[in-house]
Amino acid sequence: MDWENGSEKKSRRRILEFYSGIGGMRYSTMRAGVQPEEIVEAFDINDRANDVYQHNFGHRPSQGNIQSLTSLELDKYRADVWLMSPPCQPYTRQGLQKHSADARASSFIKIIELIPHMLHPPVILFVENVVGFETSDTHTQLMKILADNRFTTQEFILSPSQFGVPYSRPRYFCLAKREPLSFKNSSINSQLLWTPVPFLVHISINQDHKSYETTEGECQPINDFLQSTNVFVQKHENKEENNSDSGLSDDFGVPFNLINRWGSAMDVVFPSSKRCCCFTKSYYRYVKGTGSFLATNQPGNRSETPSLKELGLRYFTPREVANLHSFPSDFKFPPHVSLRQMYAMLGNSLSVAVVAPLLQYLFTEE
Repeated sequence: MDWENGSEKKSRRRILEFYSGIGGMRYSTMRAGVQPEEIVEAFDINDRANDVYQHNFGHRPSQGNIQSLTSLELDKYRADVWLMSPPCQPYTRQGLQKHSADARASSFIKIIELIPHMLHPPVILFVENVVGFETSDTHTQLMKILADNRFTTQEFILSPSQFGVPYSRPRYFCLAKREPLSFKNSSINSQLLWTPVPFLVHISINQDHKSYETTEGECQPINDFLQSTNVFVQKHENKEENNSDSGLSDDFGVPFNLINRWGSAMDVVFPSSKRCCCFTKSYYRYVKGTGSFLATNQPGNRSETPSLKELGLRYFTPREVANLHSFPSDFKFPPHVSLRQMYAMLGNSLSVAVVAPLLQYLFTEE
């Protein structure tokens, strides 16, 4: 689409992807129907994440501090669309919540402050972040800049569990269009919604070549997102004495010393479960609040509750976490990326199942 006058010339769309990470936004654009050539450039400062992005897409993002970009440099891309997933640490409940005073927020603020000074500013903007961003002073600055530059906004707080994926990962999303562009459903302009509106309710998801039609609140079982559980058999014998001080094992079984110490804080799910907790970048390093643990032994029909040690607890593998993020089956990590790095980068990524339909809606004209 020719974004300057609203005429139908879709080949004119040019997209910049900021904070590209391991490619969650790129996969979301692909599922939303964006052609690869429409991604003009991606940016990320993390060298290891750029390795993963390059490994999967054959293009290495521009590496460096985004904060150093100038309006003149951005104008050269003549990009119509900006996709942004800035650092979430300034806004998380576990963090200090310093908002714009946190140095990690400065690059995002600097970039959006360039919009009024550009000759070719974006006409479509998409921002993803954690719940809490919407009450921050960074959000206040974003909304003011967008309003001053004739953008209309729609905001959402949504989770993969509302899109058929048994995964609780609520995130904030801002969709913005600059006049004369408009949203298909203008009745929700300038609103913050916590549920998919009617045009997002019926979602078609694809997981490992299996297609499902789902409506809000209907989730597939976790089993549909797992690798073969037979591969990850726990070795209970001598588990405690063979573990390092970190308590991590050489397979994905949870060692008994961690169960003894942290069992009451573990979120345990079964293959038949239709929900699991959000995986953070600290999964596999820490237990409390970092993600769910899978019980490989289903309890029988008996009155007494089985102990955690009887459940055969294991960690979700990185591939399974990627599945719950709705990454495609051909997504891979390069061989030199460590297990902990895999979990850390996945914990910082986004849900393709949520972002893809939002982008598809964002790119649709009224």
